[in-house]
Amino acid sequence: MDDTTTLSLADPLGNAREATAEMLRSRDHGYSLPQPFYNDERLFQIDMQEIFQKEWLIAGMTCEIPAKGNFISVQVGNSPVIVVRGAEGRIFAFHNVCRHRGSRLCVSDKGKVAKLVCPYHQWTYELDGRLLFAGTEMGTDFSLADHSLKPVQVKAAGGYIFISLAEEPPAIDEFLRTLEHYMEPYDMENTKVAVQSTLLEKANWKLVIENNRECYHCGGSHPELLNTLLEWDDVTDPRASQAFKEQVAACTTRWEADNIPYAHASFGLRNRIVRMPLLAGTVSMTIDGTQGCKKLMGRINDPDLGSMRILHLPHSWNHCMGDHMIVFTVWPVGPQETLVTTKWLVNKDAVEGVDYDPQNLRRVWDATNDQDRILAEENQRGINSSAYQPGPYSQTYEFGVINFLDWYSERMLNNLGEQSAHLREVSSAG
Repeated sequence: MDDTTTLSLADPLGNAREATAEMLRSRDHGYSLPQPFYNDERLFQIDMQEIFQKEWLIAGMTCEIPAKGNFISVQVGNSPVIVVRGAEGRIFAFHNVCRHRGSRLCVSDKGKVAKLVCPYHQWTYELDGRLLFAGTEMGTDFSLADHSLKPVQVKAAGGYIFISLAEEPPAIDEFLRTLEHYMEPYDMENTKVAVQSTLLEKANWKLVIENNRECYHCGGSHPELLNTLLEWDDVTDPRASQAFKEQVAACTTRWEADNIPYAHASFGLRNRIVRMPLLAGTVSMTIDGTQGCKKLMGRINDPDLGSMRILHLPHSWNHCMGDHMIVFTVWPVGPQETLVTTKWLVNKDAVEGVDYDPQNLRRVWDATNDQDRILAEENQRGINSSAYQPGPYSQTYEFGVINFLDWYSERMLNNLGEQSAHLREVSSAG
């Protein structure tokens, strides 16, 4: 990256979007990104506008809103969003913003309501977003129909709830159909969140994802995780041993007999699903590798299902085992602050203290998440130095990071191009 581009991006009068696009077009695909991508406020705002407000995000799980009136809320940058279960089981998503004076409607992370009522002036909305009551103070000419909640695109598949703030989000239906198929054995409507954690990491969201996309660091950083996790997730990985390939062959024979999906499925660089064995002799991501929940999920009879790994860019990775599953989501807060949310899900009928111990379920990933937090924060501190320049990735050990940044660059350039085209149209119309 040359000094001219750096100054252009840092200059408050410069064109940050053009500078961003130019840095992405000229970057070396085998190297980390130029410094501003990890610590510049203006580039962070572009990330939020062109990635997090346009791509599909995982807002939560359908089991978190099991009945009419149940809701969850999430924060996408400056945009609060509410997801609610309406009549006949339908799921709705709205901007969590009252149409009166803009106050948030739902101020808690989750709950259950009969109607959506603004706490400020009691404007009342139906669960499908229609304004029902605004008081006589608004006058006889006031139209309730003109002041419904602003909708957010929402889709549900395989127990996951996806939202997009874009009017026309990217195509995702093919992946969702595949996800539905792979999640069928888990009977996700009959699961529950057993325990949840939220960790604030003082690092850019891309550093959090980059760290997750490689296990180059695992041997020196994650002793608890490596009690059960095998570092590679494909028999074609050049590091994969013959013993691993034989273990995969034996496991897939069992999984086929039980009609458990396992084959590698990819959808560009954004989404992938693959089931891989855990370390031989272990069946779950617990500290000793034994079952974390006695009651298995859905129709599963064999606890030794390895881990089905699900990737959803820009912000989620998942591990699905026979006894429980773990859902991770990443939420950018600022240029150097990121929230990482982890949810451990079990069979809805599993009894805490009898079938599972929440502390035992979370022990491995609590340790791993905190270790990753330290790694990401130290990575951020080094990148902030005037000495930082993009460094090379290993094609063998860090190909997942390269894939992530290739996806990020492609989506940013595509979305920035759409934005530029829109501005040109507006300018011409004016």
